[in-house]
Amino acid sequence: MTTVAILAEPPRPGLVLSSLAETSPLSEAEAAELYEAMLKDAVLAVSRSGGELLVNYRADDDLPEEYVADVSAEDELRDIVADAVGDLDDVRFEPQVGSSFSARAGNTVTHLLRDEDIQSVAVVTPTVPQLGRQHIDTAAMKLRSSQVVVGPSTEGRVFYAGFTEPIDFTDAYETPEIQTLAECADDASLSFEYLQMLPVVETGADLSTLVPILRSRVEAERLVPKHTTTLVFEWGLSVEEVDGVLELVRD
Repeated sequence: MTTVAILAEPPRPGLVLSSLAETSPLSEAEAAELYEAMLKDAVLAVSRSGGELLVNYRADDDLPEEYVADVSAEDELRDIVADAVGDLDDVRFEPQVGSSFSARAGNTVTHLLRDEDIQSVAVVTPTVPQLGRQHIDTAAMKLRSSQVVVGPSTEGRVFYAGFTEPIDFTDAYETPEIQTLAECADDASLSFEYLQMLPVVETGADLSTLVPILRSRVEAERLVPKHTTTLVFEWGLSVEEVDGVLELVRD
């Protein structure tokens, strides 16, 4: 069984997806709402898979002061995850440790592999709404024969990185992440494998990639991430040609 750590932040306006708010028709509050929806879809996918769900959250003392709220980050995320999956008995919650994403991911992976003797650990971003049970289970199968398995996304990013052995995580998530992770695995003489590509949503361009996919899948009556898709349709988001250029628009 792979322990799947979703590195999550409380969905507070300005704290999460600030680049999305700057490059799309969404406000900071809406970007935070979308982050929450995508997080729900991600935890739902992991909970339905054969993996163990770990919500690795940024604690209050690790947040910029302006984003600390009356409700703790842990309690807020517990409520969000409970709304998505119901019973929290099989969900672990652990605070992130580290000053950067690379450090936080590395501390989580290394601790679980070395201190808890877990056979495989994966780090997942909460901004990959199309992540499904099949991706988690496929990755777990690949981790039986490969020591590092990654899920590539656009612009050299990754949505999933699984490990059976730790690497040097110091700069492991430097851009382009997919290349840097491969180099780190090679430096550690570890085998490397891939999942299919899935889009992450961090900017307006990313959302422009996702929206037509979701609308297409609805038209074709295929499975969609329900929380994210609901917001796309509630907000009337679509991609249209404006003056010869494809743009993300809303009704």
